[in-house]
Amino acid sequence: MTFDVPEDAKGQRLDRWLTEALPERSRSWVTRAVEDRRVTVSGAVASKPGLVLRGGESIAIAPSAEDDIGSAPLGEDIPLTVVYQDEHLAVIDKPSGLVVHPAAGHRSGTLVNALLHWARSEDIELDIDDEVRPGIVHRIDKDTSGLLVVAFDDQALRGLQAKFQAHDIERLYRAVVHGTRLDDEGTRTSDLGRHRHDRKKFASLPVGVGVGKHAVTHWRTLQRGRALALVECRLETGRTHQIRVHLSEMGYPIVSDPIYGNDNKRSRRDNRTTAIAMEEGAARAMPRLALHAAVLGFEHPVTGQALRFESPDPADFATLVRAIG
Repeated sequence: MTFDVPEDAKGQRLDRWLTEALPERSRSWVTRAVEDRRVTVSGAVASKPGLVLRGGESIAIAPSAEDDIGSAPLGEDIPLTVVYQDEHLAVIDKPSGLVVHPAAGHRSGTLVNALLHWARSEDIELDIDDEVRPGIVHRIDKDTSGLLVVAFDDQALRGLQAKFQAHDIERLYRAVVHGTRLDDEGTRTSDLGRHRHDRKKFASLPVGVGVGKHAVTHWRTLQRGRALALVECRLETGRTHQIRVHLSEMGYPIVSDPIYGNDNKRSRRDNRTTAIAMEEGAARAMPRLALHAAVLGFEHPVTGQALRFESPDPADFATLVRAIG
């Protein structure tokens, strides 16, 4: 798609102007297109969604596989664990293996499909403008289990989005990592963006180059074994793959992480004691990413009520934690 920016658009933000130019697309779609480096302004890749236009530029948006999702998703009878609901929102405990919303390669069988079916069965109307991702405020990875909040109306959606943007949400994750020598607690800060050589990965990029997004992870070591450790991570920001990237770059990849991990390398090299062998064996047996969104807390965007929810460790995660000696 190509556009010619009129002179009288001088001073407008890129994302706002494109949202008006593409009424069939949401502002979040435009933001994702910019973050994926698919938007160019007069031939140069747009550095950020809030880029200020000068007027007279030419804008081009490269296609993405996600753009061809098709019609609005249909409800599907997929079990959902709803831990809280009211007339404005719900908090869901997502199982590992469930994709949050339709995208390339996952046009059905997602949490959105389950949400649409569940809402209809509960006689709840989802009054949301975004038909492809109705109610979705934030995402957690397919193989990550745990809590996320969904909105039933645009008022709740905008209120929750504002809280996430202001980092006014409590989010605690539990992760089991390879390695035991990480400090008792600390903070990892970097600019995260697409990996320069592998577009499926994210990485910490040089500060100030204009393509990374500020990311802050606070961690605390809860339990140490001989080969593994249980770590609690508190997100100050919520970037894609943030915890996975930060822990891996620190030298402590999450167990069973197929993108940022190095599973089995340690076990083949260091299997000297029974304790290490048992922990590494449990790590190899872990069927999915050992990351769990355990706590979600926020102020209700409509009522102002303080809400906080905790999700117990799923069975596979709990088994891995018990193996840490």
